[in-house]
Amino acid sequence: MSWDPYAVLGLPKGADGDAVKKAYRKLAKENHPDVRPNDPEAEETFKRATAAFNLLSDPEKKGRYDRGEIDEEGQEQTRFRGGHPFGGGAGGGSPFGGGGSPFGGAEFRSHNFGGGRSEPGAEGFEDLFAGLFGGGGGQRGRRSAKGQDARYHVDVDFMDAVTGAKRRLAMSDGKPLDVNIPAGVKTGQTLRLRSQGHPGIGGAPPGDALLEVRVKDHPHFKRDGDNLKITVPISLTEAVEGGKVEVPTPLGRKSLTVPSGAKGGSTLRMKKHGIQKKSAPGDLYVTLQIVLPEKPNSQLKDFLKDWDQRDENPTRP
Repeated sequence: MSWDPYAVLGLPKGADGDAVKKAYRKLAKENHPDVRPNDPEAEETFKRATAAFNLLSDPEKKGRYDRGEIDEEGQEQTRFRGGHPFGGGAGGGSPFGGGGSPFGGAEFRSHNFGGGRSEPGAEGFEDLFAGLFGGGGGQRGRRSAKGQDARYHVDVDFMDAVTGAKRRLAMSDGKPLDVNIPAGVKTGQTLRLRSQGHPGIGGAPPGDALLEVRVKDHPHFKRDGDNLKITVPISLTEAVEGGKVEVPTPLGRKSLTVPSGAKGGSTLRMKKHGIQKKSAPGDLYVTLQIVLPEKPNSQLKDFLKDWDQRDENPTRP
């Protein structure tokens, strides 16, 4: 069946040798049996790409194919037969060494046709795969590839995302990993753990572990960029007279000064008590909420009866 070696490599007709090599490297890396084992589609793609490279990486054969002197299988075209080293005859000599099939059995070996040179091209399969998969020259048959990355989803405690922490977390496959959680990490961000992924092939290094983060909610704090927000209740006395109140912060409980005459809903800022980034910590914004006694006593009621501002109402939207 007729096929187009340029199309197999995703190249236009007549593409030069560098383009051929680059295209083949890409396809081989993606579809090599060591990278995608037990994948018939990838194996077939790899074989086709190898056959195309076998033909087009050799300048002489590429030129003859481009001129129409040989077909995609290296067979001499009828009008050129007779006296040519690739000439027809009963056997029809194929440069792929597979009895006329460009995809059969030759994709992992170098071949020599008596000219003291390995195919394909001057580089040879051995050198090419050394470049693709990190093997050393002269190590026949040895192929290596970096391990694939492992992907996980992890839940991170809200305060760990605020202050930063080192935690040992169990992954979905049960594998425990020591994770450095940076201050300021957000839901949807990915943490990369070098060399904690799947093992490599042929002595190559393992892949990385990629952890997609989901930060848990907090019952009191809300995040706004690098700042935090919290609502703190204060008594009527604290609102009228002012005073010190304790406020929870990422750095522990801290004292906050409430000014006299504080209004409910007003906000006070505590500098550098937000997300604890080393370069520039965020702030903590404290919203005051005035809380009356559950059962106001008679003294408070009597006071309000005689209060000269009892009929003044706040501005409402």
